[in-house]
Amino acid sequence: MKLYFSHASPYARKVRMTAIEVGLLDQTTLEVTDAWSAIAGLPDDNPLCKVPTLVLDDGTALYDSPVICEYLDHLGRGRLFPPAGPARWLALRLQALGDGLCDAAVARRLEVMRPEGQRSAAWIARQTTAMTRACTTLEDWTETLSGPVTIGTLAVATALGYLDLRFAEDNWRAGRPKLAAWFEAFSARPSFQATKAPTP
Repeated sequence: MKLYFSHASPYARKVRMTAIEVGLLDQTTLEVTDAWSAIAGLPDDNPLCKVPTLVLDDGTALYDSPVICEYLDHLGRGRLFPPAGPARWLALRLQALGDGLCDAAVARRLEVMRPEGQRSAAWIARQTTAMTRACTTLEDWTETLSGPVTIGTLAVATALGYLDLRFAEDNWRAGRPKLAAWFEAFSARPSFQATKAPTP
């Protein structure tokens, strides 16, 4: 298998953490990719030209991160996706919130990167508010993050890691001691440490 990824992408980090957690990283060729460039390969495998994209040995391409993660979990006979029932819906709900937090953070970053005269202050404020609400909700849900690691906890951890990478000045930990304590403990996990973005 080949995984197109970028070190800064929280979605790709979630996929790489999944591969580590289910024991499939050594069966996956990692290809660092700039999805914004006209690279040969990625657009052929993913018409959206986005990372992460996983190309299977038979040439089938899978995207986006929830699909790739569930496939890897199935292939590795992992336990990141619980069977049908309350535990599964909780894991998927947490994944949706973590991915949604990433969506808002990425949208905000892309807007901030536009030329100053083209930026929308209202759009930036909307994404910032969504990020704040998500973090506050996670503080209230911290107890649901305890227990067995699931796709939900991986998604939340990668989202918070992305906030540290791109929006450290927001200080999401302020006023959220339970979430901060959970994240500090989870950050020691080998899969999280192994997927850190290189220091510039």
